[in-house]
Amino acid sequence: MLVDRLFSLQGQVALVTGAARGLGLEMARALASAGATMLLSGRDAVKLETAAARIGDEGGSAVALPFDLADSEETVRALARIQRDHGRLDILIANAGIRDRTGFAALTRHSFARLLATNLIGTTDLAQRAARMMAEAGRDGRIIIIGSMISSLAAAGDPAYLASKAGLTGMVRALAAEHGRNRITVNDIAPGSFATEFNAALAADDAATAMVRERTVLERWGTPEEIAAAALFLASPGAAYVTGHRLVVDGGMSVKA
Repeated sequence: MLVDRLFSLQGQVALVTGAARGLGLEMARALASAGATMLLSGRDAVKLETAAARIGDEGGSAVALPFDLADSEETVRALARIQRDHGRLDILIANAGIRDRTGFAALTRHSFARLLATNLIGTTDLAQRAARMMAEAGRDGRIIIIGSMISSLAAAGDPAYLASKAGLTGMVRALAAEHGRNRITVNDIAPGSFATEFNAALAADDAATAMVRERTVLERWGTPEEIAAAALFLASPGAAYVTGHRLVVDGGMSVKA
């Protein structure tokens, strides 16, 4: 069937960082439902095992692969383990990141460097190594970076996070240009306001929810499944001719006057 040919991930191996919960876990569940063997990454091994068991209970295949994205040696070891245990890596979804809502007045060189080490440098290092691994295998590859729609806007009190996500947007274009000849697509998903565990307190707050309704065309929070659908598309054969693209999934927040 056409749908199977376009969206099946049977036989493919996919790594998702920040996969223990929230958007990362939902994206991993979606790819597993399409047939991919999922490798779930993060720093909490116990939570990753729980997430992998959930995917297994749903009929998918998932393995916990804990490592710290900010540690280059751990990243190298993790990719070596993937090569040893699976012999391939077809899809990378780089979702992990940290946030430090410190305004410019309190921002320090150390805190800024710490955030960039994970969000921008660590993610770029992982994507670069994954792309090399995909290219050496000679198969099509998919790299999806989870950015943020805030990278094209401005918000007081969050400069380090904004800068890191804006940097990723540029890096996606650079990686796409570098690896097109290797049949590796590189794209960016820019989420808006999503009701995840991380935002549970805000989603339960009437004032915050009213603000989301006011700022979005669709007048609501996004659900994690709605990011998962975007990730499944970009990871699939159906997106083979999409690269260097920034897919904004924000309920229309970025276009509302």
